[in-house]
Amino acid sequence: MKHSIQEHEPILKDLSNTILDVCRESVTLIKRSDPASTSTFSQKQEWEIYLEFLKVLFNLVDRISAFHVSIQQQPEFMNSLEDHVSERLKTLLAPSLSSAQIDEQEIVVAIGRAVAESRETYEPYKFVCSEDSKERNAFFQHVGERVAGRAGDVNNQAITSTTTLCISAVIPALTALFEGKTPGAKSSTETQSQATGQPSSPSADPSGVRVIKLISVVASISGEEFETRWGLLPQFRRDLRPDQVEALTDYMNRVARIVGDRFAIESSKVLGKAEPPVGNA
Repeated sequence: MKHSIQEHEPILKDLSNTILDVCRESVTLIKRSDPASTSTFSQKQEWEIYLEFLKVLFNLVDRISAFHVSIQQQPEFMNSLEDHVSERLKTLLAPSLSSAQIDEQEIVVAIGRAVAESRETYEPYKFVCSEDSKERNAFFQHVGERVAGRAGDVNNQAITSTTTLCISAVIPALTALFEGKTPGAKSSTETQSQATGQPSSPSADPSGVRVIKLISVVASISGEEFETRWGLLPQFRRDLRPDQVEALTDYMNRVARIVGDRFAIESSKVLGKAEPPVGNA
């Protein structure tokens, strides 16, 4: 059994890194979703929200792993993931542990408690992650309300919808890790679809770091014309509800406009033009 778990070592490492990255980025997005409410967040509140996302991600990995890890190995697999996350988090927090007067053992205990609460809170929901269902939507709603509650306002729709977007977006990434769909594999170079229906070109990370590109923004120049376009990983788009696609499209159109305008200005400087063009195609 021990040898079998060792064979899962690469994916355990990738999962632990992904989980912690998503937790960190999700807290950042929550803080940006409603600045009026989140600007007064205490460190304790941020940590509680971080742990809430951690609980959800452990639950999702548990569900997805059931399709890729044998039932005999799954308990040990999840225990090993808990250890990996604890060790990785201790490494990330090492510079601030002494000043914050936090013992490493406290981190291990906090992760262990989060995993236990994850099972108690979210296991009653019966659904398959890749299928859109009422049960999965109820799960997302519950997660959103719990995160909003940690933020001090369980009825805050901005926080709830942002939480739902974060959680639904990570499902394809976690699934891809189990299926080996990373930039190191051929399947990772699949063409990404755009909101406009036009494909965007994928790119590999030259550093060899295993990443999954859910959203891409590409700016290009042809003669005197500047163009900016954005695209979504097809699986990511399929996992979003229509209202989430609409909200994401609105945000990304604004991002593309900002990036495009800046690209036009910087490109004009490089080309030595006196007057930079305004806007983008």
